[in-house]
Amino acid sequence: MPRGAAEVADVFRRYGEAYRQQHGASLSTVQRRVMTAIEQCRTAALGGHVEQCDSCGHQRISYNSCRNRHCPKCQSLARAQWLDDRRSELLPVPYFHVVFTVPQEIAAVAFHNKGPVYDILFHAAAETLRTIAADPEHLGAELGFFAVLHTWGQTLLHHPHLHCVVAGGGLSADGSRWIACRPKFFLPVRVLARLFRRLFLASLEKAFDAKKLAFYGRLERLCDRRAFRRHLAPARKAEWCVYAKPPFAGPEQVLAYVARYTHRVALSNNRLLAIEEGRVRFRWKDYRNGNRQKAMTLAADEFIRRFLLHVLPEGFQRIRYYGFLAHRHREHKLARCRQLLAMPQPEVGDEAAGQDYRDQYRQLTGISLIECPACQRGRMVIIEVLKPARPCRPLCDTSCRGRSSRLRLTALLPSHRRVLLSRQSAPLWALAAPTFRTASSCWVLLHRCWRHRPSCRDPLDHLNSRAPPPFDPHSGRQRATV
Repeated sequence: MPRGAAEVADVFRRYGEAYRQQHGASLSTVQRRVMTAIEQCRTAALGGHVEQCDSCGHQRISYNSCRNRHCPKCQSLARAQWLDDRRSELLPVPYFHVVFTVPQEIAAVAFHNKGPVYDILFHAAAETLRTIAADPEHLGAELGFFAVLHTWGQTLLHHPHLHCVVAGGGLSADGSRWIACRPKFFLPVRVLARLFRRLFLASLEKAFDAKKLAFYGRLERLCDRRAFRRHLAPARKAEWCVYAKPPFAGPEQVLAYVARYTHRVALSNNRLLAIEEGRVRFRWKDYRNGNRQKAMTLAADEFIRRFLLHVLPEGFQRIRYYGFLAHRHREHKLARCRQLLAMPQPEVGDEAAGQDYRDQYRQLTGISLIECPACQRGRMVIIEVLKPARPCRPLCDTSCRGRSSRLRLTALLPSHRRVLLSRQSAPLWALAAPTFRTASSCWVLLHRCWRHRPSCRDPLDHLNSRAPPPFDPHSGRQRATV
């Protein structure tokens, strides 16, 4: 696969360390992990292998990928497999592309509460489609659709919205017939938008009452219920944006569109134009000006900040399935849909189960990872495995400021170190706690001790090798020694 002159990884490798030093206190563990993964992806740090052509002897080194879902260079096989699976589920009916967007007041709340608010976005959008479609006045059927979360706009600013690919019809309540929607018309957009607004705001208030939302900085005032309701007042009166149109080139077009970012985030490498003198230039499409292609230049610090806005909480499901495409009922309900539409059932094969990943990739994308790039005749064979370099030091969790720094840092240590720390150095940690409020500050303390004692192989060796000073647990200060 051809590589461009500039990559997102190059931005992080050049300016990532300076960004950590300047904004380290505001970075979560997941964001730190994403930065490290992108920096190390396809480098010697993760190991790899050496391949040689069995015909001409050409050699190349292939380093392992980080497999992080936010990395622009990873998950290409998973994306191709996902796209192939969705194509196999297409029915011979019209499909509609439905987009649910939240106003700016809600996006500001989501900025500090990504997990809860994004969950509400999925739930409200799905309930809206299912409720309106089940109404006999509109369709009276059970839909089948999937939703993909996007949190970015073309300029990488925070813009949460949900892309839904919906079949133009559904199963009747008793499953005895297929009910098709009207030609080139899905459901009334204004009705969808108003129900979506009501369901979303109701769920958001429930989350607030259940104390699932937190606010910091300029939005800290929203912790008060009256201030929170005043903040949402403009959103209650505004018309929310819901887009619903059939794709011009059929379902394949919208599948290809949403598949670009199902297994990556915000920006692909082919949009980057240049990285120079602390600035990053990339292409973007101006939808408000006739979809014109333009170039934007950002400071590297701002580019990294915008990219990290779209790092999802750990374990968050970005793609979800509903109706007759829900995982629990998908197999038998899809079979029923095909039967009612007189569509032949697909052949079930397990060819991919025993295939090498390179064969799977060629079958799905048509791109060969085995063919020799030099002679185009031979096959690349692995002749040597490269071990990964020594892993970097663990990163401290600076996102949980209300918890004990000692508990956060000891969780990153091996089990024997945790025992050693708990038995011998408790007074030292109690002494450090009033001064060093965050885990990152405690790491700085350990690192300085290690630097001044180079013979130690671990920062804790130096701390545990000396008897701790007398300590008064009531005052949190060191006692006077005689």
